[in-house]
Amino acid sequence: FCFLLQVPPASTLLDVKHKFHKACPQWYPSRVGLQLERNGPFLKDSVSIQSLAVSSIITLYFTDLGQQVGWTTFFLTEYTGPLLIYLLFYIRLSTIYDQVESRKNFRHPVVHLACFCHCLHYIRHLLETLFVHKFSEGHTPLKNMIKGCAFYWGFTSWIAYYINHPRYTPPSFGHKQVSYAALAFLMCEAGNHFINVALAHQTNSGNRTCFPSPTYNPFTWLFLLVSCPNYTYEAGSWISFTVMTQTLPVGIFAFLMVIQMSLWAQKKHKLYLKRFYPEVRRKAAMIPIIF
Repeated sequence: FCFLLQVPPASTLLDVKHKFHKACPQWYPSRVGLQLERNGPFLKDSVSIQSLAVSSIITLYFTDLGQQVGWTTFFLTEYTGPLLIYLLFYIRLSTIYDQVESRKNFRHPVVHLACFCHCLHYIRHLLETLFVHKFSEGHTPLKNMIKGCAFYWGFTSWIAYYINHPRYTPPSFGHKQVSYAALAFLMCEAGNHFINVALAHQTNSGNRTCFPSPTYNPFTWLFLLVSCPNYTYEAGSWISFTVMTQTLPVGIFAFLMVIQMSLWAQKKHKLYLKRFYPEVRRKAAMIPIIF
């Protein structure tokens, strides 16, 4: 039990967490979860005490959320790994590939193009993490970052090993298949960027945040059909990369990413329906008609 006395009614739960940290230094605010009921939902840091008060005494239940990391650290770590790992396979280290075979076999142009596209994808993610995205005040458990890194880093190693292998065979339909797929990939990357910029600069009408509307930029017109076009473009990037390289590991990764992003899109779509009902009620979540 920890008793916090003389807490002003206007204080937020984040203020309470800081007071709790002073009383119990071993519990940092970022790893403290507060609930009104046992096994109930965790309360947000922005909630004020007076909105919870039914008397002058409030009982809150404390849960240790474990070691936490900030969202910026989470995404920077998750995206830096694939960028560096792919380049290690691209230069064909002697510890990975047979050097005699590497010198003997000619690298198809698609191998260089795939490296450029893969690096472009993760460099975009890193720059958007630093300069575009607005992360909520909060943290995520360290174990989530470890799981995310294991997924992205592991798949990148598998993908890069096959594409940069000396025995890699080019796509079946040659130059046309590579060119059209690369063009689709670049368009999806551009679309994803412009959608993220639009989401980061949502307009406000009075006290109400408005759902982003399509602008003169054609890449934002997807807002007319789906509520989460950033996931649509992300899925398109990986499907295009699969067609461009024609490798099984990329196809499996793209398939898993489409499933995961469709789940994220449906979850966000439900939240959008509560906040922006008139604007999104006729939209799909991620893929028109299907989702």
